[in-house]
Order: sequence, then structure tokens, then C-alpha cells
Amino acid sequence: MGDSTVTTLEGRQQAAALPVAEETGKGRLRRLRTPRRPRLWFEILLIAVSYWTYSLVRNAVPEQRAEALRNADWIWRLEGQLGLAFEQSVNHAVNSVTWLIVGMNYYYATLHFVVTLGVLVWLYRSHPGRYAASRLVLFTTTGAALAGYYLYPLAPPRLMNGEHFIDTVMVHQTWGSMASGDLKHMSNQYAAMPSMHIGWSVWCGLTIFALASVPWARVLGLLYPAVTLVVIVATANHFWLDAVGGLVCLAFGYGIALAWYGRWPYSLPRLVPERGKPEPRRITLPKQG
Repeated sequence: MGDSTVTTLEGRQQAAALPVAEETGKGRLRRLRTPRRPRLWFEILLIAVSYWTYSLVRNAVPEQRAEALRNADWIWRLEGQLGLAFEQSVNHAVNSVTWLIVGMNYYYATLHFVVTLGVLVWLYRSHPGRYAASRLVLFTTTGAALAGYYLYPLAPPRLMNGEHFIDTVMVHQTWGSMASGDLKHMSNQYAAMPSMHIGWSVWCGLTIFALASVPWARVLGLLYPAVTLVVIVATANHFWLDAVGGLVCLAFGYGIALAWYGRWPYSLPRLVPERGKPEPRRITLPKQG
């Protein structure tokens, strides 16, 4: 028979004191990092305030036209040196097909918001345990983009001097961009880097691909950012390098979520207990033998 260990009452009290002391700090942090069921009123308010703040800050960045045009010239030369300056060819080719470019103008103006909000609603309803982490990715990505707009003003191709890009919204008189026509005074025209059309669309695509249960939805999830890339180039609203900037911001967003939750958003539990209800306790049975 092995030796038995006797623990005195005093020893048990001292051992129990340590977890209680640690619970005040680590326990509170653990609760903050534990996924909870989102509250509808809070999410609506948060999204509304966040988008208002995003628009306010983005449009408050000084429109440094001269610097933005210089940066656009540099981007265009760099792409030419890489042999990947294809934006003008795509812009002219698609513009020659009226129904296609008009459709792309409206795609650029609307789906950016409609699809993103749709994915957020779907996460809220069907994947509440993953909603907060996924939302954190989206919001952090957008915050990083704001820093990019401030630090690196960039003119879109359609505003470059002497490069003969076509502003498809102006030519076809469609409501396709907040930065063209009568709406241009409501938006900073020199905030093209990074492209949040790409940042948000890739977030939507990855979320749908990771969580959708039907194959056709997963395929659409992958196609959405690919089509969005074609649209932002064809309408001359972005260089393809702006899309790379959007991906960098998105990677930063996923990194923040991973650091906070310790897991990828899509690997978190799909369902979580309702607020105010305690989580079921785990009972560990003693090992036999």
C-alpha cells in the first residue's frame, strides 16, 4: 500500500485562498473573453454609432489632393514595374459594355453595405457564440483602415491626371459612388488606400465559407470578394494594390480577435447560454484503478 497524505484544515484554507485571490482579476478577464449571446438593442446601437464614427473620421481626414495624386502616380509606376498595371485595360473594356458597367456601378454602391449587414444578421441569429469575435474582426479591420486613410492619402485611378481612366459613374450617370457626381462633397475622394470594399467582402466570404452548411453558399462566399475585386478595378475606384491594403487590415483584425479569444472566431462554440443564466458546471469524476 502506498503512503497516504493527510491535509490539515489550516493547509486546506491556505490552499483555497490562492484561487479566490486570483479570481478577482483573472476571473473577470475570463468572463470578458467568454462568448455571450449578443443583445439586439446593443448591437444595433453599436453598429449605427460605429458607422457614423467611421464616416465622420474618414471624411474629416484632410483632402490632401497634391499628395494623394503623387501617391497615385507612384502606385501606378510601381504596378507598371511589376508588369501588373492592368486597371486601365479592364476599365476601358468593361466600360464598353453598358449594361455590365452600369450593373457594376450599382454593385459598388450597394452590396458593400447590404452583404456585410446581411452576414452580421445571419451570425447574430444562427451563430451567436461566434458573433462577437467575428464582429471584432470587422470593427478592428475598419479601424486599421481609418489609420491608412490618414497616413496615406491616395487618389483613385479615375481622378489621376493624364492617365485617361474613365469615371464610369459620371459617364453613365448612375448612382454608383459617393465620391462622384453631386455626392462627392459628402465623401473624402482621396481615401482609396486601403480598400474596405475588399476588406469587408473578404470578411464576408471567409465567414460564409467557414460556417455555411450548404455547398452553393460556400461557393458564393468565395466568389463574392473575387467579383468585388473586378468591380473596384473596372469602375476605376481602386488600384489592385488598394485591395492588398484591405487584406493587410483584415489580417490585423483576425490577429486581434485571435489574441483576445485565444481561438479563431469560427472555431468558437456556435451556441452560448443566454445572459443571466449560469453555465452548466463540469463535474470531474475521480479516476478508478
